[in-house]
Amino acid sequence: MYHVYNRVGSGERVFDDPEEAARFVDLMREVKERDGWTVLAWCLMANHYHLAVRTSVVPLSHGMHRLQCTFSRGFNRRHGRTGSLWQSRYQAKLVDEERYLAQVVVYVHLNPVRAGVVEDPADHELGGHWEIVKRVKTPLVDVHDTLLCFGETARSARRSYLSAMRAGCDSTGDGIAEVKSLRPLSWHDEELEPKPGQEHVDVLGRSTGFERPVMPAAEFVEQVCRLLGTEPERLASRARDSATAEMRRVVATLGVERWGQKGRDIAGVLNKNPDVVSWWVGQGARRRVEDREYAQRLDDLDRALAEGARTVGQITGKKDVGDEL
Repeated sequence: MYHVYNRVGSGERVFDDPEEAARFVDLMREVKERDGWTVLAWCLMANHYHLAVRTSVVPLSHGMHRLQCTFSRGFNRRHGRTGSLWQSRYQAKLVDEERYLAQVVVYVHLNPVRAGVVEDPADHELGGHWEIVKRVKTPLVDVHDTLLCFGETARSARRSYLSAMRAGCDSTGDGIAEVKSLRPLSWHDEELEPKPGQEHVDVLGRSTGFERPVMPAAEFVEQVCRLLGTEPERLASRARDSATAEMRRVVATLGVERWGQKGRDIAGVLNKNPDVVSWWVGQGARRRVEDREYAQRLDDLDRALAEGARTVGQITGKKDVGDEL
């Protein structure tokens, strides 16, 4: 669980342009879907952004690299400029105590009020608070998960959330606490439960499941190949058949996304160009998002690798996982 933020280096008001703001929000949606983010709060200001995001198995750095670099390249191309758009590498503060989680959500959503951009935080459409109070059909913020930070039922959680927002507005002065968006609205009082698939994750996103041991790239490749029912030499060969190509993507995707492996290290083991390995990871990530069964097979292989006890037959019931993948 991280509070992530960054600023445009020149101070230029990039996101005052509605089209540029929309492009950045669309990129956040894309990365959220691709990397399994849970967005608890977000706010886009004229020259900076804030995110409260819970990551999944994919490290934060992968999503942030795509978000900032893709937007920066596109912005430079559209406006005929060169050089870095951002002030620095993104800043990310780890939220490792539950009592701070709600504070981060409120801080992010009150950013436009503190900056004097609006008096009512719901008037700032480029943010999660607007999505929560307006009940937007396709919000970027995960409303359910955000409310879980404030209570166990929807009604009590929403009341606590609005109360916290009101208290935050009080601290800014100027009578802002009376804005309409902070008044209680009707809400069904259903129980708030963790979403399916989160049984191994606590409220901060910390895994209560298996641990992934650190291992050298060569050992990692060897162990995954063992589970796939193949040899590293096959992946390092010039073979171009679909099964071999798919296993290469699986090894690269698991290694880089979940096991802390460097693409260049995997490339060295397999005697491939690092750019090719990066391409494999990109392909694997897209396949994971688009194909639920494929994503589940990656999860099974990931767990089997961590446990070091399963066989290929226990994972898929097939002799060669590559054929199934």
